[in-house]
Amino acid sequence: MALHERAGQPALPEDLTNIAKLVSAYFVNEVDPRQRAQQVQFGTSGHRGCAFDSSFNEAHILAISQALVAYREEQGITGPLLLGRDTHALSEAAYMTALEVFIGNGIEVHVQSDDGYTPTPVISHAILSYNKGRSTGLADGVVITPSHNPPTDGGFKYNPPHGGPADSTATKIIEKYANALLSSDLMGVNAVSYAEARTSKLLKQVDWRTDYINDLEQVIDITAIRKANLRIGVDAMGGAGASYWQLIAEHYGLEIDIYHDEVDASFRFMPLDKDGKIRMDCSSPYAMAALLHMKGDYDVAVGNDPDYDRHGIVSPTHGLLNPNHYLAIAIDYLCKHRNWPASAAIGKTLVSSAMIDRVVAAHGRELKEMPVGFKWFAQALHDGSIAFAGEESAGATFLDKQGQPWSTDKDGIILALLAAEIVAVTGQDLGDYYEHLCGKHGTSYYRRVDAPSSPAQNKAFGAIRGYKLKLKELAGDDVLDIMTKAPGNDALIGGVKVTTANGWFAARPSGTEPIYKIYCESFVSEAHLAQLADEAQMLVSSWLKAE
Repeated sequence: MALHERAGQPALPEDLTNIAKLVSAYFVNEVDPRQRAQQVQFGTSGHRGCAFDSSFNEAHILAISQALVAYREEQGITGPLLLGRDTHALSEAAYMTALEVFIGNGIEVHVQSDDGYTPTPVISHAILSYNKGRSTGLADGVVITPSHNPPTDGGFKYNPPHGGPADSTATKIIEKYANALLSSDLMGVNAVSYAEARTSKLLKQVDWRTDYINDLEQVIDITAIRKANLRIGVDAMGGAGASYWQLIAEHYGLEIDIYHDEVDASFRFMPLDKDGKIRMDCSSPYAMAALLHMKGDYDVAVGNDPDYDRHGIVSPTHGLLNPNHYLAIAIDYLCKHRNWPASAAIGKTLVSSAMIDRVVAAHGRELKEMPVGFKWFAQALHDGSIAFAGEESAGATFLDKQGQPWSTDKDGIILALLAAEIVAVTGQDLGDYYEHLCGKHGTSYYRRVDAPSSPAQNKAFGAIRGYKLKLKELAGDDVLDIMTKAPGNDALIGGVKVTTANGWFAARPSGTEPIYKIYCESFVSEAHLAQLADEAQMLVSSWLKAE
């Protein structure tokens, strides 16, 4: 994909979404349930879509919310439902719709007091806190967010009582029920007016923000950060956690400069991403351009996407760290500075850097390599059998200092604060820290390539089987393994991964875009990485044609 000529530059008026038209489309556009593109589809992180193309509209949220009511009843989930939203325009509209349905079905709903926005990890932490010590009347939650996606998009995620993203078994049931409701013109949906929902005794105001901030000392050494007198820069990206950073600074006495903490559903303050779109991706150097210009002013600078489940970490000397690099740093540091049970494993997705494998092995811990999607880590984080879980798209979480689950969904706030803790405790620049790891474990060369694809090609990935692929060599090295299942849990990965002694590649279709992704890594050189990537592209193309 060619880099847009204005990537990293400020947005112009013509780049902005017409929010009034977008919200009107949410309520006005009709949905055709016969068209696959307009049906409810849960990907790796909930249902996502856009009101303009009738893939995220009032009908969808009415159907999904009622389907979730039925699912809760089937599963015997009788506690409150914790409902949060981020700052996308469609999140606000969908929040109103969902509240009407949940209250209309007699469910007790908890929301943030003062009608505030709520980050994904705060909902996860609140579910765990509420359910601690309980065996009945358990709470679950919904976060309405399309994550880092553009201002036009909407998203709906369900977190069951373990606090993390729902697994495929649950989402397939909810998806099936929701599409049946769409096909029956929403017959069977029970809802009250929004005014009635807001005044219902079933609606409870809870200050999750204060609870979460007060609990942060359980998971982060904030005393070390304060004593080091670090200067910290934060790009709040106008997201659900924007109000949190100032309160964290005040509560703990930290020196934090905060940028873009205003809520503006057009996100007009964002620099354009690599493709010229406004996208709140804190792992993109283009979206993070404003903070990168000031990197020398801070000991560490951080950014978070709108629902705060992702993190972007900026070093004053090395700029925006590759998410894989920071995961390796975080794991190495935490293995040294947390007394977690020796039996607790480290989890990563199979497209994350093999540098993590080497760091984990050096600490004598077990590595759990899972398919893409944080849902694969949720239960293991909940029971403490995984101490840290991370994915290459800049999402991670970890157990608290006592080895107890903090959140079972990605938490961009604690990963940002951990960066400050690492600098405070080690006195080392984070970029230099990673170079030290390279000196110890070898230098990683990593690349992800997005290739245009059709629905038929993306579907063909599911038919690929490793034992059918007669591949002996890759980029000059003997092939050690061809896998279509993740070694950490034997679940299908929806694609294929090929490994050698010096590198690997993995290919899988996107769950939300007409592309497939090829991830490549070499521990030899950039030239070897380029060779590996070229061969991977040819192999994947031939495999898809064969299917």
